[in-house]
Amino acid sequence: MEFSGRKAFAVTKKEETMKTIRHCATIAFLIALCSALSFADEPGRHPAYLHALTDLRHARAHLENPAATYKMDKEEERAIEEIDKAIEEIKRAAIDDGKNVNDHPPVDARMGRAGRFQRAMELLGKAHNDIAREEDDPSVRGLRNRALHHIDEAHHIVDHLIMQASNY
Repeated sequence: MEFSGRKAFAVTKKEETMKTIRHCATIAFLIALCSALSFADEPGRHPAYLHALTDLRHARAHLENPAATYKMDKEEERAIEEIDKAIEEIKRAAIDDGKNVNDHPPVDARMGRAGRFQRAMELLGKAHNDIAREEDDPSVRGLRNRALHHIDEAHHIVDHLIMQASNY
């Protein structure tokens, strides 16, 4: 009898140990899950918005005066103003990457006016596509929609500039 009592005690002890291990594993899983959720993106802070900011700054650089002898026309200025407004809307949506508007990839100084307009058009299209995705945070939707409006306005102006440049 004594032997069977020790065996029963050993089984009970083993069950308690397994139960403790399961509880610890469950607690560890819940802690890991909570940690992962706390590191999730804040509403509106999507990498796509950051890419859009980079593309907008780069498009802006293509529209700015690259040569001292070239005078920027009013439409180029309007396109830059629309890009600046789009950048401000994105920043107001709490997606400020802290970069200056002049922080952009270099513009090829040898690129002609029409080429710069074409590249600006591509970058505006990329920026539009980056932020046109569905937004989960209702408080950011209005800002995103206004940014899209400004990007689309700049796109329309640059499209007109391309048509003008092709007539020269």
